[in-house]
Amino acid sequence: MIYYIKNSFFNYCDAPSPWGLYFQDTATPQMEGLVELHDNIMFYLVIVLFAVGWIMLSVIRTYAHEKSPISHKYLNHGTLIELIWTITPALILILIAFPSFKLLYLMDEVSDPAMSVLAEGHQWYWSYQYPDFLTDDGDFIEFDSYLVPESDLAEGGLRMLEVDNRVILPELTHVRFIVTAADVIHSFACPALGIKCDAYPGRLNQVSVLINREGTFYGQCSEICGILHSSMPIVIESVSIEKFLSWLEEQ
Repeated sequence: MIYYIKNSFFNYCDAPSPWGLYFQDTATPQMEGLVELHDNIMFYLVIVLFAVGWIMLSVIRTYAHEKSPISHKYLNHGTLIELIWTITPALILILIAFPSFKLLYLMDEVSDPAMSVLAEGHQWYWSYQYPDFLTDDGDFIEFDSYLVPESDLAEGGLRMLEVDNRVILPELTHVRFIVTAADVIHSFACPALGIKCDAYPGRLNQVSVLINREGTFYGQCSEICGILHSSMPIVIESVSIEKFLSWLEEQ
């Protein structure tokens, strides 16, 4: 099943699709940067692939045993050609490294978030806490998020991806996820948002996100954490500020 998030202008694919070969539609600036970096590098890799393939085929055809049973010694050992095939890949890797490190450090930077969400991994579910908001009893807003079994799925629900309690976030808001684990190592990942953060017991990791549109985004634990590793999905729903405030009132 391919799931589309629909608004008045576009149809967005924000969930995995069968035999999918490309990224889900982006919803954050960091994911847009990742897709752009991938496309740029892939362009040069295709050129390298065809260039190396052409050279190999040319060598096989030119120096086949039937055509040249005895090759000249300088065709087998050449300092110049060895320098070329050593220095050229090194330069290509350097050109790839600069934009890669730039994007990596930009994604790592967390500056003055508007709100924070604590995500804690368990075997095998996620629990969430909103430390910036309190209930009437003075406690933090918190809840557990479990996989919805296939037998209980509503019409249109996604098998192995739907949960009973979604993470509700306002759009166009700088949010910081603080990620940890209660038992074993987990990994908090949501492809459409471009986030993937390991959850270690006894440690706090963080990752920031700015969702630039409304939608429902699906992820899963990306660290093998036990027999039900595939049964702890992540669902993040981005809504307008007004709807987010209404959701807070309900809590």
